[in-house]
Amino acid sequence: MRYSGIGGQAVMEGVMMKNQEKYAVAVRKPDGEITVEVSQYHGMIKNEKIRNMPILRGVFSFIESLYLGVKTLTFSASFFEEEEEADEQKKDGKILTEEQKSRRESIMMGGTVAFSVILAVAIFMVLPYGVSLFFQRFTDSYLLVALLEGVLRLIIFIGYVGAISLMPDIRRVYMYHGAEHKCINCIEHGMELTVENVKKSSRQHKRCGTSFLLIVMLISIFFFMFIHVDSRVLRLVLRLVLIPVIAGVSYEFIRLAGRSDNAVVNFLSKPGLLLQKLTTREPDDDMIEVGMASVEAVFDWKAYVEEIRQEDSERL
Repeated sequence: MRYSGIGGQAVMEGVMMKNQEKYAVAVRKPDGEITVEVSQYHGMIKNEKIRNMPILRGVFSFIESLYLGVKTLTFSASFFEEEEEADEQKKDGKILTEEQKSRRESIMMGGTVAFSVILAVAIFMVLPYGVSLFFQRFTDSYLLVALLEGVLRLIIFIGYVGAISLMPDIRRVYMYHGAEHKCINCIEHGMELTVENVKKSSRQHKRCGTSFLLIVMLISIFFFMFIHVDSRVLRLVLRLVLIPVIAGVSYEFIRLAGRSDNAVVNFLSKPGLLLQKLTTREPDDDMIEVGMASVEAVFDWKAYVEEIRQEDSERL
């Protein structure tokens, strides 16, 4: 497998693919047509030296991915809300201008990002910590309590992922998630981007955001097991403050995993790949076509596959 540099995510009835500063969102509209929007996103930090610093680049990447993810999800959802909004506006007698729509979307997107971060921190960080305090009544071992807290965090996270996979709408998003991975795996293994080749490719990928989040959960266990203070309030504050650091360290592992076929790295990537069996589903041909359209809008896969073939021929 050869690193391509492209990544993406599933959106509502579509796939977003990003290659450096260029990204594309392909959506299968209600009428069956595939629409593709190509845009540029230059990131939150312009200084290249700061942007590429280890650990920090992971923090920036996480925030930018969250922002871009919400933005592209909002875009894809707009195709399925237009008729409903038009009916509401007719009833109210109010027709919004493009500027007003853009302003409203920006406010909603900012609010969604903020709410998502707060909710995630509350569920996956604060809640396990609060429950772990109960176990302090039965043991004086700080290491044991920290380990129990980490296990609770993992259970809540995996339970959440599994529970939402039962929802029909989320199941379709997971199918598009599978299409995204299969398209990337197809070209990174030197195959032409066709429906048949994509169908044969794996729906698991080491650089997936699911793996990243699981690594965050696992690394947080080790961080909190060896950082001990007596004050309960200060312990909670430290957990919140260390979230960016943990995210940065986790990003470095995912970044390494995406560029390496080392046996140890592959072994450590196994838990994330197993979890992706929950967050991806086998896509149908129509979904694969959407993923392919998104890839082709930002990436010259033909030139890339040709490079792989030349490298392979030179080794022989």
